[in-house]
Amino acid sequence: MSLVIAYTGSRGAIMAGDLREIRLGGDTSAIADLETELYSGTILDDEQLKHRAAELGIMILIRDDKEKVRERDGTLIGEVTESERGILRIRRLYVTAGHYAIADIEGSRFVMRGRGDTSTFVVLGNELTRQIAHAAIRQYWKNGTLEDAVRVIVQAMEEAATRTASVSRRYLLIQTKKSTDLDAVIGADRKACTEKDDAGEDRQPG
Repeated sequence: MSLVIAYTGSRGAIMAGDLREIRLGGDTSAIADLETELYSGTILDDEQLKHRAAELGIMILIRDDKEKVRERDGTLIGEVTESERGILRIRRLYVTAGHYAIADIEGSRFVMRGRGDTSTFVVLGNELTRQIAHAAIRQYWKNGTLEDAVRVIVQAMEEAATRTASVSRRYLLIQTKKSTDLDAVIGADRKACTEKDDAGEDRQPG
């Protein structure tokens, strides 16, 4: 239930992420029905979401304070999570000037899913938010400057927030002009992932 959009170019990188976290409790099939409606774009705002949850007998908690993007020593890091049957899955995006990488994390498993060394936009989220973001990028991006990329990302985040309740209207936007060693950052995260698993640390969706 997230949207993270990044741009990487030779002169810098930008990343934005919404702040929404939705927790659901109740009948599994009812939750699945609500999620299907939410991700199809039929639920546009919070009031509709709360009303539909009540109709289905689902307990719902909506928070808009989960920071999904951060900067670490010149590398921008964003992630989206999903939880199924107590298993937490994370897709993490690393971006620096001119480079990006994507990793999937589940327990002690840390698997690289892709990387690139070119000027491009990268989008993480559910299917609907990805569609909205990619459509906005195609419409507004004209191979401009880093500042133009910021405007495109802002437009995409705002359009997504008006078309689905799965993301918040507020978001964080961060930037870097550094070109850092992604392998070093990824290696540290891979090691930390393994060490947490070895320590038997409990993981909760967050």
